[in-house]
Amino acid sequence: MRFSGHRSRRGRLTRIILDPMCGRSTLHDAPTNILERFSLPPVLPGFVPRYNIAPTQQQWTIAMDNDGSPAARQMRWGLIPSWANDPSVGHRMINARAESLTERAAFSTPLRTQRCLILADGYYEWRAEGKAKIPMYFRLADGRAFALAGLWDRWEKGDAPLETCTVITTSAGRRTLPVHHRMPALLVDDAATAWLDGSARQSDLLSLLAPYDREDLEMYEVGRHVNNPANDSPECIRRVSAESL
Repeated sequence: MRFSGHRSRRGRLTRIILDPMCGRSTLHDAPTNILERFSLPPVLPGFVPRYNIAPTQQQWTIAMDNDGSPAARQMRWGLIPSWANDPSVGHRMINARAESLTERAAFSTPLRTQRCLILADGYYEWRAEGKAKIPMYFRLADGRAFALAGLWDRWEKGDAPLETCTVITTSAGRRTLPVHHRMPALLVDDAATAWLDGSARQSDLLSLLAPYDREDLEMYEVGRHVNNPANDSPECIRRVSAESL
């Protein structure tokens, strides 16, 4: 995904133009079903409902601590490799292609030791209609939270350590292909547990990154309110099309 924008005098990104490939997500309800799966407290500390999470913002994640136990914590969206000299590289690493994870230094090491679940209850893609980009919202039909397969890293060359993450994408499934040729790698139920298994073989991990094509993946059109990352309210996920696809 490519995005560009301009910054205010305070350096805050005020506008983003999307070439969509999992560039926005939501987490507006506590992901209790996933937290319980990992025997974590059912409430995230300081949780705030989010309807329009954009690159460079914080994502709730679950990753393994040094002692091998799962922990929920926030990470900034946009991976900065530990060896990078310039943190702005994170702007170009909000997504990682599943097909080339083992070929890029920024992703191959995290794939072995620094995998994470990026918690979500929905995500957006933009469907091209001529020159127009139509925002579409994807969620599970029962509304439960799911995980986006992710990688993370810790950057320590700044004033303070910074933990960042990237969303892994894969080819679109049959249901999502009419919207976009790529989709995030969704991990539901046992697949989420398997992704964090420290003893898993690389081949087994890569097999989890298949297109999610089950019937419970629902998608519908939403308004252009979501195009502005400053908008973060239930209006972003309001259905404007007559039927789900």
